[in-house]
Amino acid sequence: MALLGKSVVSRFLKWTASRAFQLRPLSLSPCRASAAQLDLGGVYPPMPTPFNQDETIAYDKLAFNVDLWSKIPFRGLVVEGSNGEYVYLTSEERVDLVKRVREFLPHDSGKLVLAGSGCESTRDTINMSQKMADAGADAVMVVTPSYYKGAMKDKALHAHFTAVADNCPVPLILYSVPAFTVIDLSLDVIIDLAKHPNIIGIKESGGDITKIGSIIHQTKGTDFQLIAGSASFLLASLQLGGVGGVCALANVLGEAVCQLHKLTVEGDIEAAVQLQKQLIAPNSAVTKTFGISGLKKVMDWKGFYGGPTRAPLQSLPDQEVAKLHKVFVDSGYL
Repeated sequence: MALLGKSVVSRFLKWTASRAFQLRPLSLSPCRASAAQLDLGGVYPPMPTPFNQDETIAYDKLAFNVDLWSKIPFRGLVVEGSNGEYVYLTSEERVDLVKRVREFLPHDSGKLVLAGSGCESTRDTINMSQKMADAGADAVMVVTPSYYKGAMKDKALHAHFTAVADNCPVPLILYSVPAFTVIDLSLDVIIDLAKHPNIIGIKESGGDITKIGSIIHQTKGTDFQLIAGSASFLLASLQLGGVGGVCALANVLGEAVCQLHKLTVEGDIEAAVQLQKQLIAPNSAVTKTFGISGLKKVMDWKGFYGGPTRAPLQSLPDQEVAKLHKVFVDSGYL
């Protein structure tokens, strides 16, 4: 993806200078780049957090999984997206998890680490974002606060994301996932936030192709990047001008999802359509139908470590496991 134009870069430099009393200097290494340089194009698995049977984090299994993912042509990894069960982690666990992933996937690997830093309050989100940057994240992904849903109007959300971006030492990616938060970040707010020099894109998980197209069209010229939040609409998003995908399915079918991205970007749409169709059932199985428990079960089958979820999430009953297995067998992936 092309770098930002001179006018946007100039705006970014002026903004950085104005925030100098709050922000630490941005590193200009290949991965830990400024907002004006960070290209998000590619595929990212939103990695599940591996737990031992006692629900402590299994760091040895984390290293094992990251090593396997590092061999797949991903652009990077997302740590503490929705599939990471981040809402069940302590603040200390959240920061330590990012730090460990960065150790296992160093900057010279050429792969990005995107860290979910969203909290309910603006104050806590700023603090968590700064800690994620210190832990080695190249950018943070900030979900919409949602507990006080009725109060999360456009004005509140705009103020929240602006304050976090103003005080975050790495680039910020908006994260809209109404399936979990019931908050669908409005088009007007997204378009306005896209003008902020430290907000570089959005992970759009709502799946509304009309909205996705509108975001891409109305932010044209700002180098605001859209990432599809699911493999189910990755092809459509890329064709409209999106740059990549954060896809749960990529955790277990990484090569296939990366191939879908490659085929689409290279213009082999006929092959891309066929592959997209083949991925629909497996994707639905590890997202809407069987969720994180199902995703972790498939990880076990595919040679990764899935392991248990953290309560109150439950393991799949045997009957559901059999249905899940059939989906992957019928699709040719087991």
